[in-house]
Amino acid sequence: MPTVLVTGASSGFGLATARLFLDRGWTVAAAMRVPQEGLLPASDRLRLVALDVTDPEGPLRAAAEAGPVDVLVNNAGIGFLGAVEGMPAQDIRDILDTNLIGAIAMAQAVLPRMRERRSGTIVHVTSSVTLAPIPLLAVYTASKAALSAFSAVLSREVEGFGVRVREVLPGRAPSTPFGAKGRVRMHLPEAYRPVAQALMAGWQSPGPLTTPDDVAEAVWRAANDEGAPERLPAGVDAEALMP
Repeated sequence: MPTVLVTGASSGFGLATARLFLDRGWTVAAAMRVPQEGLLPASDRLRLVALDVTDPEGPLRAAAEAGPVDVLVNNAGIGFLGAVEGMPAQDIRDILDTNLIGAIAMAQAVLPRMRERRSGTIVHVTSSVTLAPIPLLAVYTASKAALSAFSAVLSREVEGFGVRVREVLPGRAPSTPFGAKGRVRMHLPEAYRPVAQALMAGWQSPGPLTTPDDVAEAVWRAANDEGAPERLPAGVDAEALMP
């Protein structure tokens, strides 16, 4: 049976994706910083893998522990709300290290075996903010836009080896922990508070939003539908933004 390795599987999109693949009969390597029992249904097809994608040795260890990986879902990510002017350099590095450098390292970790088997899929979870820029998310957006560009080039680099690369672009999903964590580390000089207030007011207005299950279904299609496009929106709001 095929194996999927999902990074950032402790909550949100990653947890929903790991659960969906497990429910549909796959072997799931659920990678997270601190493995936690009980997040996913008990199964002999479930492996909990400790992974910090910013640890230089972490991706290789996780890939080895997962065994032969048919699908890698690069989902691990962080982001903070904040004006560029007031964002500490270390926080900028943390976002880029997790969202971009960590995803590249994970791809490097699984590609040799996929290339040798001439089979495999890498799915990058980016964001619809790359299609419709949102104030106070400049660094997060930059990390996801860079990952999107990386995904497009990698696809052409490895397609001759039978390896597919796909991108899933979620819309806004307030039901995940992402927004709360981002506000905790928000960096906002006083001059930018009106920008933040307008942003929050817009987010509180009703409208179609994305659920973790929307993202999981898009990842499933990316992994299993050979006719799927390279870029798949996840959620009604993301679909509306696609060119």
